[in-house]
Amino acid sequence: QVQLVESGGGLVQAGGSLRLSCAASGNIFRIDAMGWYRQAPGKQRELVAGISSGDAATDYADSVKGRFTISRDNAKNTVYLQMNSLKPEDTAVYYCNARIMTTQALGLRGFPISDYWGQGTPVTVSS
Repeated sequence: QVQLVESGGGLVQAGGSLRLSCAASGNIFRIDAMGWYRQAPGKQRELVAGISSGDAATDYADSVKGRFTISRDNAKNTVYLQMNSLKPEDTAVYYCNARIMTTQALGLRGFPISDYWGQGTPVTVSS
């Protein structure tokens, strides 16, 4: 089994900063892309930032460019999201996502890669 555990959410005033962490554990053979999504009340889940595995290429939603930074520590199977200059509209539950090949997948045709999600960590930005 694979688990993604997020931490770092909370309540912050507008203009403040938070750093989210997400650690993957379990029967992991390889982690490909990782990312952060968020879902605000009454809205669909949206991609906030993504990071590739090899060259660590990054991608950001337009709404967070210049304010958020995604990074990863492959030795720790962990992805981070540094959030600066937070705005009330950043309020949401933030979810970690990782595309993982498990050790069990090595015995399957095509070596399938599956999507895994964390449980979500709430971020509230007050005005």
